[in-house]
Amino acid sequence: MTSQPPPARRSKITPEREQEFYDAVLEQLREHGYEALTMEGIAARASCGKSTLYRQWKTKPQLVAAALRAGRHGSLVAVDTGTLAGDLREAARIAAGTSGRDTRLTQALGHAVLSDEELQAALREALVEPELAAFDVMVRRAVARGEIAAGHPAVEFLPAQLMGVLRIRPLLEGRYADADYLVRFVDAVMLPSLGLAPSHPARPPAGRTP
Repeated sequence: MTSQPPPARRSKITPEREQEFYDAVLEQLREHGYEALTMEGIAARASCGKSTLYRQWKTKPQLVAAALRAGRHGSLVAVDTGTLAGDLREAARIAAGTSGRDTRLTQALGHAVLSDEELQAALREALVEPELAAFDVMVRRAVARGEIAAGHPAVEFLPAQLMGVLRIRPLLEGRYADADYLVRFVDAVMLPSLGLAPSHPARPPAGRTP
């Protein structure tokens, strides 16, 4: 019986250094897109040898997936204003803060995320599932308070509405969705779909009259 060689050991790196690698990956992704992303370019940005990256992550998809998972931990999870309308407005403000960064990232991944299951899973884990869970918590609190009925048909579409308008505004208008735009969207579209009236009238966008 022949002995098997021992598995290759990953050299130890500090969490801070690991995060520098992940930051370099995400910066390169946003600047150049997934197809143009190379281990050489990441190594140059992170000031390390290419062999260091291959020892830790083996392939580009594995490194990108790790960077996506490390780069986001659910920005909406702490939202709790006491009302569903307030929660959705606060979610809109928070989403606006990462609108440009996250939109560039999903655009950079492009077709690759549809053809690579590992990347797709990492993107969902990093950017999608935490937000879906946060919406679910907001809705369950609203049902418990009696603001909306359990099983309200519009609830299913809340994440798609807010996340969708984030992604589509750059295409339609050539600019990212800011807090003012998203809060007006909540008041004009999302709250009425739930049968909730905004506590204040939605103001018109700058340069327009009601």
